[in-house]
Amino acid sequence: MTLDHVTDFAPATGAFADDLRARLPAATFRDIEARYLEEPRGRWAGADGLLLAPETVQEVSVIVTAAAAARVPIIPYGGGTGLVGGQVAGDLATPIILSLERMTKVRRADATENALTVEAGVILQHVQEAAEAVDRLFPLTIAAQGSARIGGILSTNAGGVNVLRYGNARDLCLGLEAVMPDGSILNGLSPLRKNNTGYDLRHLLIGAEGTLGIITAATLKLLPRPAHTGAAMMAVRDPAAALNLLNMARDRIGEGVSAFELIGKTGLEFLAETMPEVRLPLGTPDWSVLIDLGLSVNGDPAAALEDLFAAASEAGLVADGVIAQSEQQRRDFWQVRESIPEGNRRIGSVSSHDISVPTAAIPDFIAEGPGVVAKIGDFRINCFGHVGDGNLHYNVFPMPGRTRDDHDDQRGAVKTAVHDLVHAHGGSVSAEHGVGRLKVGDLERYVDPTKLAAMRAIKAGLDPAGIMNPGAVLRRGT
Repeated sequence: MTLDHVTDFAPATGAFADDLRARLPAATFRDIEARYLEEPRGRWAGADGLLLAPETVQEVSVIVTAAAAARVPIIPYGGGTGLVGGQVAGDLATPIILSLERMTKVRRADATENALTVEAGVILQHVQEAAEAVDRLFPLTIAAQGSARIGGILSTNAGGVNVLRYGNARDLCLGLEAVMPDGSILNGLSPLRKNNTGYDLRHLLIGAEGTLGIITAATLKLLPRPAHTGAAMMAVRDPAAALNLLNMARDRIGEGVSAFELIGKTGLEFLAETMPEVRLPLGTPDWSVLIDLGLSVNGDPAAALEDLFAAASEAGLVADGVIAQSEQQRRDFWQVRESIPEGNRRIGSVSSHDISVPTAAIPDFIAEGPGVVAKIGDFRINCFGHVGDGNLHYNVFPMPGRTRDDHDDQRGAVKTAVHDLVHAHGGSVSAEHGVGRLKVGDLERYVDPTKLAAMRAIKAGLDPAGIMNPGAVLRRGT
């Protein structure tokens, strides 16, 4: 199925813009700023756009209805933190850039229902604070939680460090309110855990990156706050030992294991080089893990971690370790993990990969990766990530004395080589950052053809005018 009839769009200028000005409050219209036309890695840039910041779902509906009638493209904009170009379209002439930044109400918080209803523009950190205010936990945690907005987080089905225990954004959403491509409003904010009334449009919209509609509010799942938390960093023999340690931890501690992060030596060396203020508790071992626990009233994280370390040492899995003796020390451990992306940025990667493989395949993938990349040139590799769910950040860097610009002509080959290896191991080339515009070609190369055909049919059925984030996820005209 093709969408050739929707590859040409009208700009959001002239009479179209004048008509919207007559129908919407003046505060909806904003002067365009550079940040709305850029993305963090500098790979994509827009030229112009009509920036609209509605305050209500009804105003969003007015905008989308008008855009559908005039065939004006809409680029949804959340916190602007996406890393795959989903929020920027450089090939469209004056699209609508629809920012949800003014939709920031916490509509309802219910500790009895364990549910929180918030508008799409609420920043993730504020969602967490709203949950804490009713003595509950919203466990989704990502590096950009101080700026990422919940609408964008759901639209990309973001993951983060606590997926091992709590799941992705999809698993933490009970209901959605959204404006569909024709401007109609989907009223689906019910907190029901069981609702089998036909197709679940919530799960269709989550992860669709704004290509099937605009998420305007969500009812989120809340959980009890752990009574006791703890953390440890342990040096492990290799990635296979890290997996064995994870299985041992879950056997002994159960669902109390909230996060389990694998850290490679290169990432720690980058921190020592570019961010010496970050203390490295174990120095720079070849491989280490950060284990985080959240236990009930009767739990003792330090004792559980000491018992785990003793058993792992006896099994030959770990060579060294440090257990946090205070909440501040736990935060210090997490500062190491959370600083690695910034260390990467300061070095400058040739090609960065957000991938996942089956957990059993992690050791083989990591062992084979350097050889695959070495066929292209001499590089350093920083591999780290959420090993408990198979999500690795596999980033390729220039050797000392060189920069990423020296390898511009090799970037595509590096990406293809890494992604081919991921595919060979039954993995995914997009684990938690989405597809955006960066990985549209990868989707076509690696995704099952039947799935791709179904996605195109859904897009054509729901968005026949093709106005919703055109060029993201699916190529325009296909």
